Amino acid sequence: MRYLSDELLRLGIFLVVLCTFSGFSGCSGAKERSLSQIIESGKITVITDNNAHCYYIYKEQAVGFEYDLAKAFAASLGVELEVITPGWDDMFKELDRGKGDFIASSLTVTADREKIVDFSDEYLPVQQHVIIHRGNREISKLEDLDGQTVHVRKNTSYQERLLELIEEGLEVRLVLHKNVPTEELIRQVAEKEIEITVADTNVALLNRRYYPSVRIAFPIEEKQSLGWAVRKGNGELLREINRFFAAIEEDGKFGRIYERYYVGAEIFDYVDIRKLHRTIETELPKYERIIKREARKYGFNWHLIAATIYQESHFNPRAKSYTGVRGLMQITLPTAKEMGIEDRLDPEQSIRAGVRYLHKLYERFDDIEGFDRMLFTLAAYNVGYGHMRDAQKIARQNGLKPHKWSSLKKSLPLLRYRKYYSKTKYGYARGTEPVRYVDRILNYYDVVRRMTRA
Repeated sequence: MRYLSDELLRLGIFLVVLCTFSGFSGCSGAKERSLSQIIESGKITVITDNNAHCYYIYKEQAVGFEYDLAKAFAASLGVELEVITPGWDDMFKELDRGKGDFIASSLTVTADREKIVDFSDEYLPVQQHVIIHRGNREISKLEDLDGQTVHVRKNTSYQERLLELIEEGLEVRLVLHKNVPTEELIRQVAEKEIEITVADTNVALLNRRYYPSVRIAFPIEEKQSLGWAVRKGNGELLREINRFFAAIEEDGKFGRIYERYYVGAEIFDYVDIRKLHRTIETELPKYERIIKREARKYGFNWHLIAATIYQESHFNPRAKSYTGVRGLMQITLPTAKEMGIEDRLDPEQSIRAGVRYLHKLYERFDDIEGFDRMLFTLAAYNVGYGHMRDAQKIARQNGLKPHKWSSLKKSLPLLRYRKYYSKTKYGYARGTEPVRYVDRILNYYDVVRRMTRA
């Protein structure tokens, strides 16, 4: 019996040591919750990261691409969502310990990670790109990384890929940062604190808005997939996640969440975005009080109104277009009279009239739900209410959902063609313009919101 006890003691010590160094594979003794247990508890816990593309608190509200997806998933199960952010290096450990039910943190599916977790189907394709300062003209291809120092976050797919390249003969000095978000490394590149980092497509495009001085140089890896992760063997929850992704792709919800954060991200005009940054610092403060007052009056988001003004006039109160519209919000003479203002060049009158007119359009789109209603309103401000209804008709005829902005983005450009506009009430329109108009406003909106916290 003494011998058996000693053997058990040694086995226990061995298991403790194994768990201490591995951190995975069931060492915690925790057991994943079944789907029925999650539903019965009324709560599901997501493990994610605290950054601009996953999850963060904005004006006391939780936001972020991964957060919105996770919240939609929780809603599909009829449960509440709980969020924990243990830090990048501890996410897998917390999942293994049963502290969370799944990881939703823009994780790239890699062979090494598949050894410790099970991944969902792909929900977003990405590709790793080298990020450098715009002024860096020495690095334009992979071979140019020879002899360079590259900074990346530790335990990422970026680290894995760079180690592969080093094994293949590329002489790169690799600096690994513990729990430092990639967006922080992008900022350091922008400020010339470091020269090179690496980021996935979605992270790079989003942060280029905030740090226009960086350049997305070239890819260092083939396209990869982002997936949600569950504990090994938790097939029931994994199947439900996969069903969820298939459903929101089919009904358009995924597209709407994606557009909320990434619409227009591919559209990048360095001069324009740099000017926006300067305008937010120098011109926006002159009109911020008026914008907030008028936006509040009609229940609009003031950042969105500011982004619209930038799109219309770049905050030049004397702006004039070739069509004769004038002022900060480019008001026509008939609209000025209708909205009860006398001087379109007076900033306060222009903002008052523009926001009031936006509200009038918004009220007319009472058949449109959610944020789509605001997108319809903005597009109508550009192209006219009648053309929007014509585009809805075309969408319906083409089997698209006429009350969704994702459908109107496809049908509005068709108003350029006689085949379509000849059968509408209001006729020809440059239908690509309102689509580009809305995309740019949302792009500007993201920057304004990021740079102004009030």
